[in-house]
Amino acid sequence: MFKLTDIAIDPSALTRALKNDAAGAVVTFEGRVRDHNDGKAVDHLVYESYEKLAAKEAEAILKEARERYPVLEAHCVHRVGKLEIGEVAVWVAVASAHRKEAFDACEFIIDSIKHRLPIWKKETYSDGSYEWVNCRHEAEAVCP
Repeated sequence: MFKLTDIAIDPSALTRALKNDAAGAVVTFEGRVRDHNDGKAVDHLVYESYEKLAAKEAEAILKEARERYPVLEAHCVHRVGKLEIGEVAVWVAVASAHRKEAFDACEFIIDSIKHRLPIWKKETYSDGSYEWVNCRHEAEAVCP
């Protein structure tokens, strides 16, 4: 399951909903907005996405994770729009019978999401300047 959303991500609720009695391990990852990057004070972020393509590619990534690793569940939710410091930008969860496979699959998913999805991040700094950062994915997307 993959979802893009413009509302706040609630990791606790998402994790509670991830029920699988065969799972001995559930690994989650929360990517949060931090207050700095490359020595600059960050005020907020704005994420933009090519939604249709992002959803299609994310589902392919989750499918790859299920094929590569013996996972029972694989989920990802990514925010779009304006995010403030401390907010969750991306949430990934993997349920598996064993922890190693869950950790490995979770890492594969977040790394793939960051590199392959057409989601662009605009970082606005405390001085009012901004920069588009991490704006590349495998298809060599051009930043907006």
